[in-house]
Amino acid sequence: MNLLLAEVAQATQRLADAGVPSPRTDAEELAAFVHGVKRGELHVVKDSDFDARYWEVIARREAREPLQHITGRAYFRYLELQVGPGVFVPRPETESVVGWAIDAVRAMDVVEPCIVDLCTGSGAIALALAQEVPRSRVHAVELSEDALTWTRKNMEGSRVELRQGDALTAFPDLDGQVDLVVSNPPYIPLTEWEYVAPEARDYDPDLALFSGEDGLHLIRGLERTAHRLLRPGGVVVVEHADTQGGQVPWIFAEDRGWTDAADHPDLNNRPRFATARKALP
Repeated sequence: MNLLLAEVAQATQRLADAGVPSPRTDAEELAAFVHGVKRGELHVVKDSDFDARYWEVIARREAREPLQHITGRAYFRYLELQVGPGVFVPRPETESVVGWAIDAVRAMDVVEPCIVDLCTGSGAIALALAQEVPRSRVHAVELSEDALTWTRKNMEGSRVELRQGDALTAFPDLDGQVDLVVSNPPYIPLTEWEYVAPEARDYDPDLALFSGEDGLHLIRGLERTAHRLLRPGGVVVVEHADTQGGQVPWIFAEDRGWTDAADHPDLNNRPRFATARKALP
């Protein structure tokens, strides 16, 4: 075992003692970041090349600063995104949301599907859809200027149309023309603040996390936005907390112009997102 791998083993224990959910992975990711190699190449780093700054970043992670803030990057499906203070760090669970959305769009008999991403944050969802559905026309909206600093960096050179604004009133020029509306909105109840992981509670913006007493305040508003934007037969996909399974599909009720409302599990088989189709006239 080389010096770096021995240090990684010690760092793993420190992170585990601090309550970090994935201590070995994070210790290796930070070692790779500091030494400019891939995780699978840590064993080739010479003892003489060990960089003591490794222990500086381990101390930051030990204090529960998000791994992605330390490295400045987050991975999402086939993307590497720039992230930092002021923007929500995309989570692996949202990859399931995007996977379902991509399958839904591909199943549509539409040459150039029109897609809207509400509350785009880092741009992860919109960029993934633009990349994996090549002929799609993707539009995204974000309210926070702090978040948009990162969104603009990530979307530079992409074909996603980005606007700043309120998701509830966004894209009036697209009313009735959209094939798919997708969103990972804030959905944590304000009453759950103390139970949120430090990485999210202390570093992700509140605007991206909390939404009313039951966490569903913004989703109720987005239901009307999606209905306004979608063409008849168009589909909406909305992420929610695993504890909200069963509640969100009821928001997309038949008497509000929806059909086929349903919940779907994430990779851990927990209810993670709801979908519905705008009813035909």
